[in-house]
Amino acid sequence: MSVGISIKHAVKRYGKNAVIPDLSLEIPNGKLFTLLGPSGCGKTTLLRMIAGFNSIEGGTFSFNGKVINDIDPGKRNVGMVFQNYAIFPNMSVRKNVEFGLKRRKISKELIGEEADKSLKLVHMDQYADRMPDRLSGGQQQRVALARALVIKPDVLLMDEPLSNLDAKLRVEMRTVIKNIQKSIGITTVYVTHDQEEAMAISDEIAIMKAGVIHQCGKPKDIYQRPADLFVATFIGKSNLLKAKLIADGGRCRVKFMNGYESEFSNVKKGEQKERDVIISARPEELIVHFGESAKQEVGIHGKIRDSMFLGLNTHYFVDLETEERVEIIQESKIDSILPEGSNVLLTINTMKANIFDAESSLSLMDGVKNLVKPAGPELLRRS
Repeated sequence: MSVGISIKHAVKRYGKNAVIPDLSLEIPNGKLFTLLGPSGCGKTTLLRMIAGFNSIEGGTFSFNGKVINDIDPGKRNVGMVFQNYAIFPNMSVRKNVEFGLKRRKISKELIGEEADKSLKLVHMDQYADRMPDRLSGGQQQRVALARALVIKPDVLLMDEPLSNLDAKLRVEMRTVIKNIQKSIGITTVYVTHDQEEAMAISDEIAIMKAGVIHQCGKPKDIYQRPADLFVATFIGKSNLLKAKLIADGGRCRVKFMNGYESEFSNVKKGEQKERDVIISARPEELIVHFGESAKQEVGIHGKIRDSMFLGLNTHYFVDLETEERVEIIQESKIDSILPEGSNVLLTINTMKANIFDAESSLSLMDGVKNLVKPAGPELLRRS
């Protein structure tokens, strides 16, 4: 049986240091939920609190409404996959998978049947009699996953499970994990610092920094409408441009440092007032004009400093007349790449770019829920 996880006002301290000061979170039943953030942000600590490996200094943790704070880790019916696999080197693949079942004192016949099912689920049944030292990293990770699932846990917890694999295997294994999770529908809490990995596998993502959740939602929503500058710069690439927000009769426009203005139709009504702002534009949200096209547009002038050909797309690095630098992405042309030193004109896709208050760093866009209270200019400097 899969369960929903409710965390209310969780607190974790090490001495006087509050690693998690006050965290509340709802993890839906049957979803693949990712805790994403930089190293040291508290995501593994929170995962271990769910598992029962770390003490809880405050708040409540519940599975389907049942508080689990004081339940022993072994009785929480949680499956765990670690970063280092934790496979027993002296046991065959089959014996590794059977280990958890043997501790539950069920019949040998049932142990064999359940182990076979789990090995087939991760496509490792043909390696059942192999020893771990004869397996690749990806195969060892599959064994670890089979061992976690064979006990039919209510929750599957995964702590940086792919960080020890090479790039190609990481892509392969995240597909395996996503497909298996969907096929069995188990509530899964997945910890990673890899943004692309989180975007690729997750139903929902919680972005953490210093023990605080800055945004929680679907990958698409977080990427397109980040709640603050930290999220905007942590998820994907983002160009930050200084500007001023001007409100006039219910209409808002942004004035950049060179005087170029663009109208934004999606600013929150309660935030429509003149102020200093930061515009966050993804590389694909800046539109490049050159040659005759540039003469017909009004925007921000710049000069190409460098370029990077990456097959389908070419990345350009541009020095702007505002003394800011940006990265832009353009579909690669068959005939040529814009050479270094080329003059270009940039305009902005106002339906996709985001506006943040320069002092608080919080989003001013419609439909964005700010989970973090305004923290003043210090937050902006740390982002």
